[in-house]
Amino acid sequence: MTQSGMTQLLTRDGTALSPLTFGTMQFGGDADATASRAMFDAARAAGINHFDTAVGYTGGASERLIGPMIAADRDALYLATKVAYAGGAGRANILSMFDTCRSQLGLDSVDLLYLHRFDPDTPLSETFETMARLQSDGAIRHIGVSNYAAWQVMKAQAICATLGTRIDVIQPMYNLVKRQAEVEILPMAADQDILACTYSPLGGGLLTGKYARGENGRLRTNDMYAARYGRDWMHSAATAMTDIARDVGTHPATLAVAWVARHATRPSPIVSGKSVGQLAPSLDANTYTMSDALYDRITALSPTPPPATDRLEEAT
Repeated sequence: MTQSGMTQLLTRDGTALSPLTFGTMQFGGDADATASRAMFDAARAAGINHFDTAVGYTGGASERLIGPMIAADRDALYLATKVAYAGGAGRANILSMFDTCRSQLGLDSVDLLYLHRFDPDTPLSETFETMARLQSDGAIRHIGVSNYAAWQVMKAQAICATLGTRIDVIQPMYNLVKRQAEVEILPMAADQDILACTYSPLGGGLLTGKYARGENGRLRTNDMYAARYGRDWMHSAATAMTDIARDVGTHPATLAVAWVARHATRPSPIVSGKSVGQLAPSLDANTYTMSDALYDRITALSPTPPPATDRLEEAT
């Protein structure tokens, strides 16, 4: 157990996982093979040993690139991938997609397999019996879920208990302007000893301050991100974050990632980038120590979501 009481996940050689996780969604897409390799090397130099991909990222190119990189130092690294974003979480689809994962990665097994999203049309018993079998066969070490609500995790966790296994990791969205995970997901994860590996710590680049500087990015080129981060108060919070970063002499991306990691439940932010230069400020958060005062100052930039019961008088 860690000091916070959470079960500690380890690499195959027994090393604790790094505070940050590196996400390879850009590999083979906005980052070509050379840039991807350079970012992998930069992440390793920064102490990162936890890497995240998915069967469908960049049409499979992400797995094809990260697989050989991981293989060179397999026991020292922790590899996660995801299946069942499309096609449902039935047994046949999970197994078919995972076979594709192994083929693309060039590896027989992974450390963590996520279900990419909740499937309301497949019995949870079928889904998690399949995951448990992969685990007992040695094809995966740990089971994870992504984009699940807290109640969905708890239903699945109850089924896992009957199968002699458990959900060890959850992957929700979480950043300064998207704090819904604080209401139930992060408290649930802490209660259940589930590691939260949270994605989008930079809010699609919003919290780096680049849009305030007039630069381009996904919020202007991708309708999904434009809708997700299209509120004026979010942009105001990002501008204020940039001001704080200037005051303390730190890049705003470093503060954004460190703020996520500083939450009381100690999530592991998933960092990514298109190049080493873009990635570097996020990697700096791996060793950045954020004071209570700075954490509170940044937290005040965005609305704190009410508790699940919505009894605000009990939130203090």
